[in-house]
Amino acid sequence: MSTYAYAILQSRQGLQFVQMPDTHLYQLTALHQRLHKELDKLTACELPDLPVVLAECRSLELISAEHNIHQGLEYINQLKQSFASIPEKSYPLISLLTEIRALQAQLEQWYEEEDDME
Repeated sequence: MSTYAYAILQSRQGLQFVQMPDTHLYQLTALHQRLHKELDKLTACELPDLPVVLAECRSLELISAEHNIHQGLEYINQLKQSFASIPEKSYPLISLLTEIRALQAQLEQWYEEEDDME
């Protein structure tokens, strides 16, 4: 049976909760740290609102109905889309997209293996 972990993220819009396979949560956190480090180097005027990872936890029970839990692959797909749409001219954006796509591919494989086991 698979176990999941959760990332609690803070963006301008509020809190977000992302469910990841527990074996991949550290990669999401590391990816966010890397993207934040590089975000200041981008020269495009319109940049995505990249949330900050506030915490990681092994269990999560939401009490408030105004929040929901996003699946990791769904979240990574949205993250990739937001970075792919940046009209960057000076910075090699492809390196950041490659890192996002790498985690995306790992999650796709993980979910496929999970489906095969069911």
